[in-house]
Amino acid sequence: MRLHRLRVTAFGPFGDTQEVDFDALSAGGLFLLHGVTGAGKTSVLDAVCYALYGAVPGARQSPGAVLRSDHAAPDTVTEVLLDLTVGGRRLEITRRPQQNRPKKRGTGFTTEKAQTWLREYDPGAGAWQALSRSHQEVGEEIGQLVGMSREQFCQVVLLPQGDFAKFLRSDAEARGKLLGRLFDTGRFAAVEERLAELRRAAEQQVKAGDERLLNLAQRMAQAAGDGPDARDWPLPGHRPGEPGLAEGVLEWAAVARAGARERLAVAECALTAAESRQAAARVALDDERRLAELQRRYADARRRADELAAAEPQRAAVRERLARARKADLVAPALALRAEAEREHETAATARERSRASLPADLAEAGAEHLGALERQMRQELGALDAARRAEARSAEITAERAE
Repeated sequence: MRLHRLRVTAFGPFGDTQEVDFDALSAGGLFLLHGVTGAGKTSVLDAVCYALYGAVPGARQSPGAVLRSDHAAPDTVTEVLLDLTVGGRRLEITRRPQQNRPKKRGTGFTTEKAQTWLREYDPGAGAWQALSRSHQEVGEEIGQLVGMSREQFCQVVLLPQGDFAKFLRSDAEARGKLLGRLFDTGRFAAVEERLAELRRAAEQQVKAGDERLLNLAQRMAQAAGDGPDARDWPLPGHRPGEPGLAEGVLEWAAVARAGARERLAVAECALTAAESRQAAARVALDDERRLAELQRRYADARRRADELAAAEPQRAAVRERLARARKADLVAPALALRAEAEREHETAATARERSRASLPADLAEAGAEHLGALERQMRQELGALDAARRAEARSAEITAERAE
């Protein structure tokens, strides 16, 4: 931001119009505003702040403060005009505070509201162009271009009157408090406290991490056992949070890991040799098991052979009996027929005895031929009787016909 021209009218101690050409003052570099007390040095800075933000710094912005000069004529209007370049733009800000002016008709005063004008210089057209007359729009535009609020601008750019001498005469503690009040370092204190909290939290995390690291290292040492490596390179004696703990533990772990890898390689070689011996032993065991199985089968065969040799007489008797049984099996049908015939003979004999029992006594002991002859004779007699019966029936029929 660069100031070009400031014009104040009836503002502060200035009863009439005063103009400051900052371009001429800054032509030689730095410039100094100096003068006796009450000459209006602070009022120039107040006018700049008022033109930018519509308010003056510090306590001079109290509700009872009056910006209008007591030395101004009643019909002179209080006004501040500031010509500046900010954000690469040439702007002109004109502000009038709320003030009383004489009535145009009659006596007394009327209150005139605060007014603001914002113009921008157009290099192409070579003229000023009006931008806005709204207090809010002008304030937002200036705030965005300057990049600071009024409070920040007053704390960073404008040092309040009288505080600089107090700052030079104060001790370190008071000077720090004064700087904190002037520049509102509360947020930096909050940041410092926040950073301290983060540092404490990080310290706790580091201690917790160191404790976990030590626990893991102790477990590694317990697992590694009391070997030459552990005696030659013991675990570091650092406490959690002490510098160098992680590096020492990592170095110790590297040595322990190297030793463990070496022992692992030796163990793997021993394991390979043991596995080879185990495989050879398994082959020999399988051979011995096959031999033992063959020997067991041979012993069983010999035992069964002895048992068969001892049972040979009994088997011979069984074979002879089996031969006889097979021969008997050939005549079994004939024997069955004989038994059937005997049963039928017995049945016939029984029937014959019953038949003889029903015959007369003179025929009971007669032979079969005699009985057969008698049977034929009786059949003939029965045939004759049948013929006589038929003749008798015919005779009866003839007799009946003759009677008719």
